[in-house]
Amino acid sequence: MGLDHVRSEIEHMRVQVGRQRKEILQLQRAGIATASAELLLTRMLAKIEGLCAERDRLKAEQGGPMKGRVLGGRSW
Repeated sequence: MGLDHVRSEIEHMRVQVGRQRKEILQLQRAGIATASAELLLTRMLAKIEGLCAERDRLKAEQGGPMKGRVLGGRSW
């Protein structure tokens, strides 16, 4: 799996997480149990963490500089 593919998969998963969070809020407002939806959200977040680790590993293999996670942050 290439670096670009991992990055696009991370972005896709982040969009899905946003949708899942909105769905959980809608369920909570309707008084419907959200345990299974929250469990799915937890699994999605874990997958994103794994993809981020894979992305960082691929970047290190390519010899690219490892920058901080804050966009526009200072590079001291």
